[in-house]
Amino acid sequence: MPKLVVVYLSTSGNTKAMADAIVDGAVSRNIDAVAMNFHEAKIEDLKSADAIALGSSTFYYKMLPPMEKFIDSLSKANAKGKFGAAFGSYGWSGEAPGMIAEKMREIGMTVIDPVLRIQYQPTDKDLEECKRLGKDIANKMKKSG
Repeated sequence: MPKLVVVYLSTSGNTKAMADAIVDGAVSRNIDAVAMNFHEAKIEDLKSADAIALGSSTFYYKMLPPMEKFIDSLSKANAKGKFGAAFGSYGWSGEAPGMIAEKMREIGMTVIDPVLRIQYQPTDKDLEECKRLGKDIANKMKKSG
C-alpha cells in the first residue's frame, strides 16, 4: 500500500489540525498515511514513504528555522522523485508553504500545486481543503504506482 508521511511543525496547533485533515483525506483513498510532529520524525520514516507532505507555520516571513534544517536533511531520505506537498498556517504573511515547496523542488521532488496556506485557525471549510489535498496526493500516488 502506498505510504504518505505528513510532518508538521506547529506553534499554535493550527498546522497540526491541517496535517491531521490531510491524513484523513489520504486514508479515505486507501493510502497508508501518518501525521507526525517534526520532533518525532525520523529519516527512516521518510525513506519508506512514497510521498511526503511538510507543514510549517510562518514566523517573521519565513518557515520556522527547525523545519528549514529538517528539509535540508531530506536529501538523506532519498526524497528525489517522491511526491511532495507543502502546507501551513499563518497570521499575516504566509510565506512558509511556498518556501517549503521551493526547497522540495530543489531536492528533485514532484510538488503538488498549489501549496495550501490557511490564515489563523482552520475553519471547517479550510479542513475540507486539507482533506482534498490528502485525496489529491493519494490519487497521484496511485496513478504513478
